[in-house]
Amino acid sequence: MRLFAVLCFISFSIFSSQSAFAQPNTKQQTVNYSQHTHTIKSTVLNEQRTVVVQLPKSYQSEPNKVYPVIYRLDGAGNIPLASAVIERLQNDNRAPEVIIVAIENTNRLRDFYPTVNKEPQGPVGEGGGAAKFLAFFEQELIPLVNKNYRTHDYKVIAGASAGGVFSLYALQAKPELFQAHIAYSPAVWWNYGASVKSTKSFIAKNKEFNSYVYMNIGEEAGIMRERYDELQQSLQSYKVRGLHFFSDAFDGISHNLTSVAGAFNAYHNLFLPKQMPISALTDDVASIDAYYQSLSQQWGEQISPPDQAVRSLGYNLTGSKQFTRAIEVFKYNIKNHPKSVDALSALSYGYEMQGDTRQALEYMDSALAIADDSYPYINYLKETKARLQIQVNN
Repeated sequence: MRLFAVLCFISFSIFSSQSAFAQPNTKQQTVNYSQHTHTIKSTVLNEQRTVVVQLPKSYQSEPNKVYPVIYRLDGAGNIPLASAVIERLQNDNRAPEVIIVAIENTNRLRDFYPTVNKEPQGPVGEGGGAAKFLAFFEQELIPLVNKNYRTHDYKVIAGASAGGVFSLYALQAKPELFQAHIAYSPAVWWNYGASVKSTKSFIAKNKEFNSYVYMNIGEEAGIMRERYDELQQSLQSYKVRGLHFFSDAFDGISHNLTSVAGAFNAYHNLFLPKQMPISALTDDVASIDAYYQSLSQQWGEQISPPDQAVRSLGYNLTGSKQFTRAIEVFKYNIKNHPKSVDALSALSYGYEMQGDTRQALEYMDSALAIADDSYPYINYLKETKARLQIQVNN
């Protein structure tokens, strides 16, 4: 009954007008997401480019809030999938709201590939414009988005096939421009595997940089699979500090469906959840501060270690009989939440599990001192105090 009671207790507990941008020519509502289509007169590319910007649901109601930005290659047709996945993650406190900027294509082979293809396997003579396209991002698109929308300085670049190659190229050419790079089935076979060679060389020369990389592959075989595997193994084997690398291989999934198959893992692995995982906790409780500092930097809002999240870490440790560590975590939580009945009761529980009944009784007294009759588990606290008092007296 004691365990059941404890488990019950734990479970309770707009772009402005300017020369480079035309005014939006469409504006529509999609399930409370507002979308704006803009035409950019690009000096870098010497052509007009169209982008679709989707704003989060809270954008109008929270005028002081800023948002990370996902730059999605290959156009607005990719917005619904990313939006649906991220919203599901948001519902579980595993992702922030985001702005999505989708860039429509004009000549994707030219723009996405950094080298001109000379291999008969593919279209000979195509490609080679990635450097100019990346300059368009850096010099025109990102500054305008930052100026006219409430953006946080956390940017994701995501693309599939040729777009995946561009995502990996951006990592090498401008490592600080994007904080995350998503490459669904990147077509790294291109031009005798030129992107594989350049990525391997880049990784070998850099011992430390802060970036997230996700890539995947489907049922592809032949030189595509051989060159992808070479790249994947290289990224996996190099011990680059600050590189968070994840990859998937999907049997029976076609090349064109790898973005669908991989979208959940790409964003699930990218965003830090508000509930700190026990795997992120070290022997030093300072790791809790470090985790929530990283989370705040990623999400674009200051998030202090939540009472319930930290208590969950402590309860996890008591469950695995690491009582000393659990008590350290519970004490840390009280420093942040000194008036929390739940935090004090949790520390009492930690001491009781460790066998220190007097300390358990002391903190249960502290919890009851600030709890009133409206507290839903007030009877549990009173019963626990009475039981602990009997044990101390005996």
